[in-house]
Amino acid sequence: MSKVKVVNLVKKFDKTVAVDGISFDVRDGEFIILLGPSGCGKTTTLRCIAGLETPDEGEIYIDDRLVNDLPPKDRDIAMVFQSYALYPHMTVYGNLAFPLKMRKLPKDEIDKKVREVAKLLRIEELLDRKPRQLSGGQQQRVALGRALVRTPKVFLMDEPLSNLDAKLRVYMRAELKKLQRDLKITTIYVTHDQAEAMAMADRIAVMNKGKILQYSEPHHVYEKPANLFVAGFIGSPPMNFIKASIVEKDSRIILDAGFFQYELERELGEIVKREASGSEVVIGFRPEHMILSKERGANSVFQADVYVIEPMGSNIIVDLKAGEYLLKAVTSPAIEIPPPGQKVWVGFPLEKLHVFDAKTEKTLI
Repeated sequence: MSKVKVVNLVKKFDKTVAVDGISFDVRDGEFIILLGPSGCGKTTTLRCIAGLETPDEGEIYIDDRLVNDLPPKDRDIAMVFQSYALYPHMTVYGNLAFPLKMRKLPKDEIDKKVREVAKLLRIEELLDRKPRQLSGGQQQRVALGRALVRTPKVFLMDEPLSNLDAKLRVYMRAELKKLQRDLKITTIYVTHDQAEAMAMADRIAVMNKGKILQYSEPHHVYEKPANLFVAGFIGSPPMNFIKASIVEKDSRIILDAGFFQYELERELGEIVKREASGSEVVIGFRPEHMILSKERGANSVFQADVYVIEPMGSNIIVDLKAGEYLLKAVTSPAIEIPPPGQKVWVGFPLEKLHVFDAKTEKTLI
């Protein structure tokens, strides 16, 4: 069993609060991703778990054992850094063997473990090379191998794929996910790349300003974001947002955005009215849920000007100008879109509509 539990973790640097009272758990064999923009506290959290930073408050448990006062070497964790941190003067074999030599394992056992890991990562033919003779992807595999060879209880990974080119990064994230599944090693992984998080994680902790805003399965974070920040951070292109006011007319509840009005079903309208802190809200809908048509249809809500058309092969991104807003829609190449400068009708299904409180930014529906 290799569980991790973080309770009310706080870490400050002078007067700056890097991690602000976060709590989360990681189940045995789970792949967890800490996701958020630069400076949100995700790497600091990882470094606290590793023992490279000392928390100001809170507890960190590994397998129900409090590890706050344990040095890194006694926590039975392995960390893979963004920079790979390979020893340049050592061969690949030497880099893989180094942590085992530090533990004073017998020579034949070291050799066996190194060759097993090299085979697993398909780097057997690289064992005699130095890091400078390797590609970025090969160096990344060696860094993983150096962590793997110790068979740790927990993997901690700090943006290990960010130095790779886009194509290799997509390939390596699939390889890394399969490797983690096969080995069943509990893993905490840090990234700012939401596509990487959605593709790899069992659960995602979305962080901002030192806090965890939502901690759930990828599909749940995507479909039911907890607040405005999570909704805007997850998804590519990101969710479209339009400010609106709650208006009651003849017992109907309407969202008035100025250039269009949208009537809510009574039950949803009552939820929005009851939960909102005031009359101002933010309407959200994802680009892929927008319905574009040359003629007004049953789902049409407002008209917009076609601004730019971006062909992406399997789909098309259409930039639209509506009121003061620049919106993005994702549609099929089979849908006929008027050229830039002409108008198009825009709609979205009610079940895909998100409404947020404009003041608190929490999700209302």
